[in-house]
Amino acid sequence: MEVSNVTTVTAFVLLGLSNDPQIQVLLFGLFLVIYLLTLTGNLMMILVINTDSHLHTPMYFFLSHLSFLDAFYSSTIVPKLLESLLFKWKTISFLECFAQIFLVIFSGATEACILSVMAYDRFQAVCHPLLYTLAMNKKVCTGLVVVSWAFGIGASLINTLLLAQQYFCGPNLVRSFACELPPMLLLTCSDPSTSIACILTSLVVLGLGTLVPLLGSSTRIIMTALGINSAKGRSKIFSTCSSHFLVITIFYGSGFFRYMTPSSGSALEQVVSVQYSVVTPMINPLIYSLKNQEVKAALRRMLVKKSRPTF
Repeated sequence: MEVSNVTTVTAFVLLGLSNDPQIQVLLFGLFLVIYLLTLTGNLMMILVINTDSHLHTPMYFFLSHLSFLDAFYSSTIVPKLLESLLFKWKTISFLECFAQIFLVIFSGATEACILSVMAYDRFQAVCHPLLYTLAMNKKVCTGLVVVSWAFGIGASLINTLLLAQQYFCGPNLVRSFACELPPMLLLTCSDPSTSIACILTSLVVLGLGTLVPLLGSSTRIIMTALGINSAKGRSKIFSTCSSHFLVITIFYGSGFFRYMTPSSGSALEQVVSVQYSVVTPMINPLIYSLKNQEVKAALRRMLVKKSRPTF
């Protein structure tokens, strides 16, 4: 699409990761495998949690929502990425681009809330075990999930609508493999200060609303574990919570680097984007399944049940 300084952009071109056809073929195969593993791992986690009565607890209720968000987020990014690697013309319409921005922000903001809720759940289980059932009853768990989803929808709606009010007159080349806020702000022909202020406000609210309680809960859990005389008890707590700590570190580390540093389209920025958008949704179910004895036991029970002959 040819654009000029007086033309309103109706579509964007995703520059992607590489223009080398051979590298594109290799990346297509790699990302296709990662996407299939992501869907398989997260959908398997949801299936196991919902079918095994041993996992009908608050912790796994939240984990099932996290797995859904990972599968959803990956499906928002990877199919378009695969398409751009397969075809020479890498356009995306204005409407599709902003729909992708909305879904990306929604998934990320909601996942941050769910991770914080999961940390709070572990805090109640470790620090107040006698009151855990009362504190984390079904009504409370459902309310926390509803609030998380509502916050994700609100944050994505506000930021997307503000960005859509910007004037895009060209160029229309997005220095990324997906429509995200940082590279899109570089293309506006009008003053983006309102959008930037909204993004920063969302990040501050998201940080104060999720990261601070999350760090507080994690600190209390570690202090409680260190205060236990039994080595077996400490080991059990760290074994239960280590998976969540690892997922939190990966999610917030790559997420803040992606959105808190100026967008330039550099190779490092692209690598972080791939890790944040493509790889992380795949490794989350692996972390929770490989490091969690209850999930592994539930998987074995399901596989044994499936392998038994029926008469």
